[in-house]
Amino acid sequence: MIAVDTSTFVAYLEGASGLDVEYFAGALTGNDLVLPAIVVTELLSDPGPRKLLEPQIERLTMLPILEGYWERAGGARRKLRTLGLRAKIADALIAQSCIDHGVALITRDNDFRHFEKHCGLKLA
Repeated sequence: MIAVDTSTFVAYLEGASGLDVEYFAGALTGNDLVLPAIVVTELLSDPGPRKLLEPQIERLTMLPILEGYWERAGGARRKLRTLGLRAKIADALIAQSCIDHGVALITRDNDFRHFEKHCGLKLA
């Protein structure tokens, strides 16, 4: 299994190029792709491409929230902020979902590298 971040999903829909988009396109053709719940929320909250997104999202599996998730996500974000690193709440939630399920994340957002280095996130 492999997860995708909002940045890559949107880049794919916009026809952008990049290694992340190639990984995502490949994962779409298989049955390996999963979505962290916050990614679903971010995608569906955009008023523009909703009609394009809903059919894509409906066919993908959403990672379930595990017990203690919120506390672990808060702890990971606190750890990064203590180190003086950028850690948005949405990124912490996405990263923790992937960490909890042992799933690598496809993303073009460089902020996730801090979660990789300090919190155990695997990046694709």
